[in-house]
Amino acid sequence: MDFTELINKRESIRSYDPSRPVSEKTLNRILDAGRLALSAANRQPWKFLVISSPHMLEKVRPCYSREWFGDAPHVVAVVGLKDQAWVRSFDGYNSMETDAAIAMTHIILAAENEGVGACWIANYDPAMLREALGIGGTQEVYGITPIGYPRPDFRKSGIKKRKTFGEVVEFL
Repeated sequence: MDFTELINKRESIRSYDPSRPVSEKTLNRILDAGRLALSAANRQPWKFLVISSPHMLEKVRPCYSREWFGDAPHVVAVVGLKDQAWVRSFDGYNSMETDAAIAMTHIILAAENEGVGACWIANYDPAMLREALGIGGTQEVYGITPIGYPRPDFRKSGIKKRKTFGEVVEFL
């Protein structure tokens, strides 16, 4: 798909077909897009946790209480590694969140390109998720996304509510 078409057509999917898992080959292409994302000083301070087993999905699903979340056959957690991220010397800014956001964006756009649904979720219970995934130390779950094919009856709205070009772009 052409990149401009991809970003125009992408929508957050909130309707998953639980009976149709994504193939390992397709998941790997989606995750490889995240692996190839740019990062400050090329530090790549991330891990991608792919939750697909019924046991782990059962542990992770309570961290976000939307019913549709429970239907996705896979969940990807983007984990930032704060101690591995680049730090700006002037003020101590740590690039982990920016780098993780870029990787998550690559994953979500790659999913769309593969015809697979995704939805960036930040409104999860972080303590519950950390415990379910066994995450500690300087690792931080940056965001999660369900991964799966939309239900057969799902139709995209085709409507994007965005500010106008002039509201967000200023030439100086």
